[in-house]
Amino acid sequence: MSKDSLAVGGSTFVDRIDPYNKRSPKKKVKKSQGCSKYKEGAELELQVLPNLKDVPSIEQEELFIRKLRQCCKIFNFMDPVCDLMGKEIKRSTLNELIDFITTGRGVLTEPVYPEIVKMVSANLFRTLPPSENPEFDPEEDDPTLEASWPHLQLVYELLLRFLESPEFQPTIGKKYIDQKFVLQLLELFDSEDPRERDFLKTVLHRIYGKFLGLRAFIRKHINNMFLKFVYETERFNGVSELLEILGSIINGFALPLKPEHKQFLTRVLLPLHKAKFLSLYHAPLAYCVVQFIEKDPTLTEPVVKAILRYWPKTCSQKEIMFLGEIEEILDIIEPAQFVKVQEPLFRQIAKCVSSPHFQVAERALFYWNNEYIMTLIEENNQVIMPIMFPALYRISKEHWNQTIVALVYNVLKTFMEMNGKLFDELTATYKAERQKEKKREKEREELWRKLEADAATKIRRRSSAP
Repeated sequence: MSKDSLAVGGSTFVDRIDPYNKRSPKKKVKKSQGCSKYKEGAELELQVLPNLKDVPSIEQEELFIRKLRQCCKIFNFMDPVCDLMGKEIKRSTLNELIDFITTGRGVLTEPVYPEIVKMVSANLFRTLPPSENPEFDPEEDDPTLEASWPHLQLVYELLLRFLESPEFQPTIGKKYIDQKFVLQLLELFDSEDPRERDFLKTVLHRIYGKFLGLRAFIRKHINNMFLKFVYETERFNGVSELLEILGSIINGFALPLKPEHKQFLTRVLLPLHKAKFLSLYHAPLAYCVVQFIEKDPTLTEPVVKAILRYWPKTCSQKEIMFLGEIEEILDIIEPAQFVKVQEPLFRQIAKCVSSPHFQVAERALFYWNNEYIMTLIEENNQVIMPIMFPALYRISKEHWNQTIVALVYNVLKTFMEMNGKLFDELTATYKAERQKEKKREKEREELWRKLEADAATKIRRRSSAP
């Protein structure tokens, strides 16, 4: 197994084959509901062939290949009554092929490999058109589902059974499942249909696990797709699924981490935090980040500082996500690394506790319910208490939400029990500062009154002058 061995599998890609070259140029083709094109009238109608189990074993390979070639025909699913017989024959044939690969013995002979890849390519690889809704909001709008899914689902299932078969030989498969195939699979991750992306995720996982020679290529191309998403388009439907695959890949990285892996974290994964639709993929992104820190604790400081740099200023829901991710990091942080980030981190937490949005404040205050975080705070209370105290004391007197006030009182009580002497000093210092601030405010108000009075006097003099 390679050093970059994988906990879970990946997906594959096959040579792009345009199934529409034979389409008559005079025939107007409708755009399907999802993203499929289709060809019609260019081939003979499908014939009902004998069942594979009903022919002698010596004839099964030839019949298997004939059935695979029949399944290369693409149908128009936008017309529900178009060629119903052909659609049913193909559906039935695909089911039979899936069962044959799953239960048969000695069925994956070498001549079968290219035929399976060609059939899969003919059905899956297609150009994904622009969304039917130009203003499509993936957080609010329903996705456009793939019209040809009744056949596509079975093709994906067949590809998976092929890759997972005990008889599958990567040494033969790598001749046909190559970089071009993988590249075209990755492009399909932009499909709006979540069912297709879920299949693609599993397929790519299996490919990553079985083809060591494709691993670096897969990682590099995912890297490029994320960079384009972050810095150019901010639109790509498959970010979450690709991150889920990466979570397994990262989990299998050997130690020490290679420089290229660390660069991927800092230059690609962390900038994903600033994208508009973070909520669509934040959970697998946070998992990937935590995996890196577990692998190499020295990455804690650059990761936390990057998250603080990308901290949202105007979106409370994103702030809540960031707070959740920081808690995941604090759950596995080493005490020596915590010391390096505690000051900038708790300055941000103090801002969140002071937030007028009660959910943000509440999420930050929940840190004090975490036993491990409380241990870290107690060990470093001389640094953390002076940072947090002014915000907490002010909120206890001024916050509009009584639930937040109650949580703050609990935190202040914890601080008092943790270090009573420091707590008293901070209280006295805070009150003294408040007195000075009130005095400055009073002086400022008196100055403004004096300026207003002087201005009014001047105006009266001008108005009374001849």
